[in-house]
Amino acid sequence: MKKWLALFMVAMFTLVLAACGQDDKTSGTGGGDATGDTPAATEEITITHQLGETPVKKNPSRVVVFDFGILDSVDKLGIEVLGVPQANIPAYLSKFEDKKYENVGSLKEPDFEKINSINPDLIIISGRQQDAYEELSKIAPTIFLGVDTSKYMESFKANMNTLGQIFGKEAEVEKELATIDENIKALNEKATATGKKALIILANEGKISAYGPGSRFGILHDVFGFGAVDPNIEVSTHGKDISNEYIVEMNPDYLFVVDRGAAVATGEGDSGAKAVVENELVKTTNAAKEGNIVYLNPDFWYLSGGGLTSVSEMITEVDAAIK
Repeated sequence: MKKWLALFMVAMFTLVLAACGQDDKTSGTGGGDATGDTPAATEEITITHQLGETPVKKNPSRVVVFDFGILDSVDKLGIEVLGVPQANIPAYLSKFEDKKYENVGSLKEPDFEKINSINPDLIIISGRQQDAYEELSKIAPTIFLGVDTSKYMESFKANMNTLGQIFGKEAEVEKELATIDENIKALNEKATATGKKALIILANEGKISAYGPGSRFGILHDVFGFGAVDPNIEVSTHGKDISNEYIVEMNPDYLFVVDRGAAVATGEGDSGAKAVVENELVKTTNAAKEGNIVYLNPDFWYLSGGGLTSVSEMITEVDAAIK
């Protein structure tokens, strides 16, 4: 009897151990494959970007965004952010001026003390904050998602796919990009069919600068399909300083205008760009005669290019301008 009881106890103990082992495997605490059993909340991925390689926690919840194109994209994807630079936020992103969002400085001058105090787990920057990368990286994982205008769509799509990867929004990003591709194809065919050439300029405090292919506004030529009246404009951040005589000499069929003054204005009133652009000389051009001087929304073109919303709106604006 004692022998039978001892055997019974050993069998029961073995069953209990087996059950515990199975529970451990199911819950992921039993020492299985680290990559397969790690909970999603603690999973890290390495993001390769223009300034380096940065390990980033998936689905971060405390995100600081310095680029308005990225801000417009995460907003479109339903991703919450913790802090933004609240000066000169585009009108269509005015919700981020609310006090519920931390003000983390300006586009060119991050508030390092504030950013450190709110303990973010991801900081996203672009060109205007590039010099602050090392300092920001000491506070939290920091990635650069600026658009490379020399390969606009490739760069833009890479940035969007990075957001999708980090926040588990791959399907949503794929859908948005497919729609954008479809609209660009239609616009490019429409613009190319006109055979017209265009010039895009930036009006700023009484001065005018021109941009060509490969520039910050080069998407007009490189992607949307408009020929450039001057394909030899040197690519630079501030564009080529030009005169009214230059515009007359180039004689564009379409003259697209980005009004910087309207983008950064802090008060009410006309920026004066129209008076500067539409002078007696410029009125002699084909663009003026045919009613093809087009003022583009500087929120999309100057402040927040490279976003899911801004790129879509840029397509819509140019498409609407073609006659």
